[in-house]
Parts: sequence; structure tokens; C-alpha cells
Amino acid sequence: MGIVDFGNRASEYARSRNDVPNSLFDSLHLRNINFAGKKVADLGCGTGALTMRLVFRKAEAVGVDPSENLLQKAARISRDKYLDIPYRKGTAENTGLEGAEYDMATVLRAWHWFDREEALREIRRILKPKGHLIVADTGFKADQRLVEITFDFLKKEGIELKPAGSKADSKQRINGFPVEWFREWEEAGFGLRDLYALPYDVHFTNEEWLERVASLSYLADLSKEEGEELLRSLREVLEAHYGTNASHGVAHFCTIAILQEGFR
Repeated sequence: MGIVDFGNRASEYARSRNDVPNSLFDSLHLRNINFAGKKVADLGCGTGALTMRLVFRKAEAVGVDPSENLLQKAARISRDKYLDIPYRKGTAENTGLEGAEYDMATVLRAWHWFDREEALREIRRILKPKGHLIVADTGFKADQRLVEITFDFLKKEGIELKPAGSKADSKQRINGFPVEWFREWEEAGFGLRDLYALPYDVHFTNEEWLERVASLSYLADLSKEEGEELLRSLREVLEAHYGTNASHGVAHFCTIAILQEGFR
């Protein structure tokens, strides 16, 4: 499985992947998952979209990511919000964090990039007994006109639209998660407490949608010049369909798995 370096597009990623819905935290609270006073390791934190929201909810959170560019962007955004959050360069497989120190590990939009067996071993090491692992993913629904226009354009430009990371190898999914993950979680000692999905909407201007497209893994291997040329052409397509000042409401979903070490 190839590793995508989202650090090449840190600015676009920070601006367009900040869509963590408030309903996620409301839904976790209803399921007795509360963050106040808890030590949380946010793995694959990227530009800190989830990490910062954990801190807003009084968690003692640390963000871990292998990309120096993304971590630098996360630190700058946190400082601008007057948040003092530690960000550590590391991977889900080798976090560099102390063992048996954390109440929870969170993973947003990143589990499919991990070496899952090694990540689970590391997560068990850093969690306290009966600690929680929360795996969440978000995305936009494909059956929408704006998405269809965008994907048709990318296909015509020779961009391969395959699922990201290990999702590409899966033949069957439950709420968007490959079925293999559930067996792996169970074998690693993490029982599934709950699995559910939340709908939410995100609004984009044409320019904001272009930034969202720029952050997709499909485009990560393009050079800066290739990416900019592709987005210029896509802008022309969008303006031809919608005009220059369009606003788009795009339906999204968030899928959440709540797992607990030793839960049966």
C-alpha cells in the first residue's frame, strides 16, 4: 500500500478538511464517551482538526502525525486559536508516547493508511487498561451533481478514482468500513461497543470546492504545477455549469466505531 504525503498540500488540507461535525461529539456524549479531563492520543492528526476540538472539550490531547508540514500547520492554527497543544512527529505504529498513559486513542480519516496490525499493538501499549479506541471517517456522498461533474472531469483527465489506502483492497464494507477491520479489532482485544453513521452538510464556494478536491488522495502524486493546471481546468468546468459565484451544499456522512479494550 502506497503512502500518500498530504504534507505537500498542507494549506488546502487545513482549509478544506476542517469539517468535523459538532454532532459527532453530541453523539459520543450520548454514548457515554466524554473527553473532559481525559488523556487522548489523536493519531494521524494531520492539521489538527480533531485534536483542537478535543481540547475545546477539555481533553488533554496530543496530536501525532508523520508529516512535518502538516504538524507545522496544525501548530500554527492552534496558536492562532490560543491553544497550547503538543504535536509529535510519529506514526500510529510508533507514536513515541509513554505506555499505559492514555484513556483514549482517536483516529479520524486515517485508519486506512496505517499498518493496522502494528498500529493496534502500539495503541494497546499506550492505552490504559480498558481504554477506548475511536475510529471515525468522513466523506461526501457520490450521488450528487457537483461530485458527479467533478469525478467525470477527473476521469477524463486520467485520474484514477480508487478507494484510498487499504480500502482499495476490500470487497465488502459495513457503514463504509472494510469488514476486515472488525475482525482485526476483535482479534487485537478491542470489542465493538457501537457503530453508527451521521449525516451532515458542508457548504462550498467554487474556490472552496477546488481546495477540497486538491486535498483528495487521488491528486496527491501530482506535481504542484500539474495540480494547479488541473484545478484551473476544473474551475472553468464549474463556472460553465454554475457561474462564478455559486454556493454548493454537499451532503456528507461521518461513520464512527467505538471500541474498548477488553469489552465483550
